[in-house]
Amino acid sequence: QVQLVESGGGLVQAGGSLRLSCVASGSMFRVYTMGWYRQAPGKQRELVATITGGGTTNYADTMKGRFTISRDNAKNTVYLQMNSLKPEDTAVYLCSAYFSVLRDYWGQGTQVTVSS
Repeated sequence: QVQLVESGGGLVQAGGSLRLSCVASGSMFRVYTMGWYRQAPGKQRELVATITGGGTTNYADTMKGRFTISRDNAKNTVYLQMNSLKPEDTAVYLCSAYFSVLRDYWGQGTQVTVSS
C-alpha cells in the first residue's frame, strides 16, 4: 500500500505560479511512475503530467511549456511547478502512483483556484 498526500494548492491570480508537492509513503518509491491529474466540477479527470522512476516525463499537450513535473526520490516526493496559470486551470489536482493495474494509488487532492 502507498499513501499519497498532496499540498501546495491555493488561490492565485491569472498569470501567477504555484508549486504542488506530493509525499508518498513506503520504501519503493523509485519503482513507481508518478503522475499529476486534475478534475474540475462536472468535467472528466484529465492527465497533467507523469514522470517515471528514472525521470522520463510526459505532459498533456496543453501543459507543455507551462507545467514541469519533477521528483526527489530521496524525499519520496513528486512536484508540479505550474507557471502562467489560467482560470481554466482551476481544479482539484490529484497525485498518483502507478506500478501495475493492481498497484495504482491516488491521493485526496489539493484545490487550485485561478482568478481572472
